[in-house]
Formats: sequence, C-alpha cells, structure tokens
Amino acid sequence: MLFLVAALLLLGTVLGTVAHAPLPVTLVAAAVIGAWLAVFAVRERHGRRRHHPTH
Repeated sequence: MLFLVAALLLLGTVLGTVAHAPLPVTLVAAAVIGAWLAVFAVRERHGRRRHHPTH
C-alpha cells in the first residue's frame, strides 16, 4: 500500500499537480492518504476474519 501511495505521489509530481504545492503540504497529504489506506486495510482484514458463513 505504501508503494501505491509513493507511486501516486510520483505520478502527481510528474503531471505537475503536486509540483505546485509546497513540500510540507504534499507530505501531509501523503501521510493522510497512507493512514486512510492503513485503516482501510486493517478493517478489511478484521472483517474477513469475523465473517461467518450464513449457509
């Protein structure tokens, strides 16, 4: 997942979207996106472990 965040940040820099924002703003945005992805991954893993078959 961190690879995905790094790839998107690099893509944004190459395309010029992130290049116009100050570096601290870019790093904060990357950290927020990374935290969101981490929370999503934890919730998905937790949900799959607790999944009870209904059949």
